[in-house]
Amino acid sequence: MRIVIFFILNILFFSCSSDYDLVIKGGTIYDGLGNEAFVANIAVKDGKIVKIGKFRPNAPKIINAEGMIVSPGFIDVHTHIDRGIVSPEGCSVKNYLTQGVSTVVTGNCGSGTWKLDEYFSRLDSIGIGPNVIHLVGHSTLRRRVIGTVDRAPTQEELKKMKVMLASGMEEGALGLSTGLFYVPASYAKTEEIIAIADTLRLYNGIYASHIRDEGSYNIGLIESVKEAIEIGEKAGIQTQISHIKALGTGVWGQSEEVCSLIEDARNRGVHVMADQYPYIASHTGLSAAVVPAWVREGGKMKERLADQKLYPKIEAEIRENCKMRGGPESLVIVSYQPNHDFDGLNISEIADIMEKTPVEAVVELLRNASPTVISYNMDPADVAYFMKKDYVMTCSDGHVQLPGTGNPHPRNYGSFPRKIRKYVMEDSLISMEFAIRAATSLPAKMLGLNDRGQISEGYVADIVVFDPETIRDLATFSEPHQYSKGIIYLLVNGQMVIEDEMYNGTLAGKTLRMNDYRK
Repeated sequence: MRIVIFFILNILFFSCSSDYDLVIKGGTIYDGLGNEAFVANIAVKDGKIVKIGKFRPNAPKIINAEGMIVSPGFIDVHTHIDRGIVSPEGCSVKNYLTQGVSTVVTGNCGSGTWKLDEYFSRLDSIGIGPNVIHLVGHSTLRRRVIGTVDRAPTQEELKKMKVMLASGMEEGALGLSTGLFYVPASYAKTEEIIAIADTLRLYNGIYASHIRDEGSYNIGLIESVKEAIEIGEKAGIQTQISHIKALGTGVWGQSEEVCSLIEDARNRGVHVMADQYPYIASHTGLSAAVVPAWVREGGKMKERLADQKLYPKIEAEIRENCKMRGGPESLVIVSYQPNHDFDGLNISEIADIMEKTPVEAVVELLRNASPTVISYNMDPADVAYFMKKDYVMTCSDGHVQLPGTGNPHPRNYGSFPRKIRKYVMEDSLISMEFAIRAATSLPAKMLGLNDRGQISEGYVADIVVFDPETIRDLATFSEPHQYSKGIIYLLVNGQMVIEDEMYNGTLAGKTLRMNDYRK
């Protein structure tokens, strides 16, 4: 009798046990590949998608996604969260999770460390919200080996930079990033970048570039795109043009020519892609935006700004650079440490308060601090033209942001929901399938992530569930510290991190060493 009871209990136990850890039930699935959406259940077990279709949802956690869109978690290929994510307050990167972002790339615009073991070990020890991939920064290498002087490297210095890059790649970096608009990278010739980037071929790494000129500051937008393509072609590597744009009235309308250059290169076998944030304003340092590179050489900007003999020349160039950015009224201070009353004001308004000319106000600000600015400098028609290209990925170009002081760019809080709300739902510029692909499988393919970026069995369960009726960015230029809404659930590595639109405190992200994918 006991044996019979034991047998019956065993049958009952196994028949009632859960087949899966979690099931997302009845959602409209966009697989990330650009295919037509379909309604089905998704089962998750041990961090992976194990079943898709119509089946009995037997799991301890069932998400009712009827009427909602289910897609791969969004992948942001261009962020600057490197510093913020290593702090206890910023490690969750909540302003990205609430956008549906499950994976980010750090080290962009030439800023990334080559000491990947050290960086990733720190992230692993504190725990992180999203998955993190990292690029080694050319500016970091150059500053360490040469400093901030305007000269070419010696052969020995070039070798040192290549060795440092190789070290980073051995430890799992994705590739090399450059910020050729910024000092000291602006002093590097094309040949230097090709020589260093040649190292990437050994590791199947990529080259991501903030190009030398997005406007008409030096060689111009068109020549800068040609340079990026040349570097990728001669080094034999994938090339990613960072935050593609036509910056300033002098280059408005050149988006078509830029895309023709990219498409010609792609047609002859050069792997060129680009990323874009969905706004008409950029964000950068005030000095980088308006102060000539020669003034900033060697870290002696303040001394040169105070030199009365140089001042007339500097003044003229700053005035012209302000004009290219749309005028001093288009340059808005993000955060000015000596006086936060200036946060959110443009240079013209600050000049009036100071009773100075706009150029004098710029010089005064830079003598006392290193403020950053939001610059309204893009034509909506160019933004739309780039966005419709099937090789342009979505990005934020943002940082870790905590609600508080300063007037940061709203892209930090709203890039991914904004693209869906404005350009899919409101303007009908692109389809939902197209927008989701640009944020999921397209970047995953470029990055070499063969287990993320699509809703497929066997793939890692980085999954976002959002309400198409309510998804939107709330952050604005005047009130930027607002999290997006409409992201109802977000899974990172199969763990729930956003639940009922609220971040639950889970740190489910992983550091992704790309040499694990290159095997």
